[in-house]
Amino acid sequence: MLKAVLIRPEIPGNTGNVGRTCAAAGVELHLVGPLGFELTEARLRRAGLDYWERLSPRVHESLELFLSLLPADAPLLAFSAEGEKTHWQAPYDEDSWLVFGGESGGLPPDLRARWSDRLYRVPMLPGNRSLNQSAAAAAVIYEARRVLGGPPPWDHGPSRP
Repeated sequence: MLKAVLIRPEIPGNTGNVGRTCAAAGVELHLVGPLGFELTEARLRRAGLDYWERLSPRVHESLELFLSLLPADAPLLAFSAEGEKTHWQAPYDEDSWLVFGGESGGLPPDLRARWSDRLYRVPMLPGNRSLNQSAAAAAVIYEARRVLGGPPPWDHGPSRP
């Protein structure tokens, strides 16, 4: 199963939106602390709507704890506005870990250096600093789904008339 990882997310609405995207696309969500909000925050739940209860995100108290639990051979793909390659070039795998940084600082510099061979960006017109975290995550998650064969097997078409 694809996994989306948010390192030190700060804005509850963004995290709720990413959670909603994960729930809709069948992606597991991991939140790596410290978080910039409480998981009970109304804005988080409002953005995630009724998806949040079904999502059951995995929360890791710290980056160190998350890294210690990450399998050594994990197919990890990190995303940053500083990546040289685009998300269209990423080698997605059914078990990929799609890692995104926090809103104000992105991926920490040590992680960008550590994962430099696995660092990708969502392309933007010149002069733009970065995309909103939830927009970048949605673009990457659905690109991964497309590369891995299109809609997940449980997608039976439009859910509304």
